Amino acid sequence: MGAILPFVTGVIWLYVVSRCVRLLPLRTPWRVALAGVLLLVAEYQVFTSHFFGSLASPELPRWILIVLAWAFGSLLLLAMLVLLRDVVGLVTWVFARRIGRGILKGKRLAATVGVAAMLLSAFGVWQAIKVPRVKDVEITLAGLPNAFDGYRIVQLSDLHASRLLPGSWITAVVARTDALRPDLIVITGDLEDGTPAARARDVRPLRDLHARDGVLAVPGNHEYYVDYAGWMVAFRELGLHMLVNAHVLVGRDGATLAVAGVTDPQAAAFGQPPPDLAAALADIPSGVPVILLSHHPGNAIASARAGVALELAGHTHGGQIRGPDLLTKWANRGFVSGLYRVGAMQLYVSNGTGLWNGLALRLGRPSEITRITLRSGRR
Repeated sequence: MGAILPFVTGVIWLYVVSRCVRLLPLRTPWRVALAGVLLLVAEYQVFTSHFFGSLASPELPRWILIVLAWAFGSLLLLAMLVLLRDVVGLVTWVFARRIGRGILKGKRLAATVGVAAMLLSAFGVWQAIKVPRVKDVEITLAGLPNAFDGYRIVQLSDLHASRLLPGSWITAVVARTDALRPDLIVITGDLEDGTPAARARDVRPLRDLHARDGVLAVPGNHEYYVDYAGWMVAFRELGLHMLVNAHVLVGRDGATLAVAGVTDPQAAAFGQPPPDLAAALADIPSGVPVILLSHHPGNAIASARAGVALELAGHTHGGQIRGPDLLTKWANRGFVSGLYRVGAMQLYVSNGTGLWNGLALRLGRPSEITRITLRSGRR
């Protein structure tokens, strides 16, 4: 990821310069200066990762990260809008060459597209960093005991505690979560970005999460990037029960529900236990319905075959932007946002409560605190 990112953003920059900046009604020195600024924006993550921490966690003031998120988002959205303009122009050119040529080479249109990208980016960054609203989801599970009918699970995912989403933001998320008075709180990975020392103050509010049956969590890919072992200790000290290829049994009026959790596929690259569904499900009594926590939704087919009733996942951030989210869907085996049926199993993929600071942009895919109400279907 780190090695290929500068190349990808460089290609995006080159496209924007050649198909937009070059057409702007500006003198050549101004166009050259603008191209230079956009190059710095395109490659800002290279500089921040070298001089201000890491790619996952640049240690910069929040306001600077917000400005950088806006600038980088503007560049990406500009590239998308220019591409859309070029496609429309080429199609039009086939049937009406004069009109198509005007679309492809219009200087005023190039400036308009640039302004639109900056405005959309400002809105998208605000959507990305605001405290999420509660999303209500009702899921009927076959075989769920009547004792668990109405059982309330609040799912948090992809919190990405960082300088962009600091302790004050986490505190607001915790307060909104606790106000729902859930029976169980689950966190499906990517809780933070950075070292345990750097994020100690930011993750501290997680200790105030309260639910009748506790707080269960699984690691996401970002947990492995910096001091995985240290983070596991820190999470336990915060009162989070980490399910590392393991499960717990929850009792209610003589009935039982199993909640299992697996690690992230990224674990193997860091010498940690890879996802082991068989170990997570081992010794669960026959007939007990299983809810599986998994950061990555790509294992859903295997989970369904193993008899899991409901899988809760995150990782995708919902694709973040409508339209380009199709790429995220393709990269995650068709699972990107919301509720899916996979064989006899149901899968819920959260849009994420937070997101990584490197692409702090949401358009049409809002963040969420998910309140899931289980139904037995036998009422």
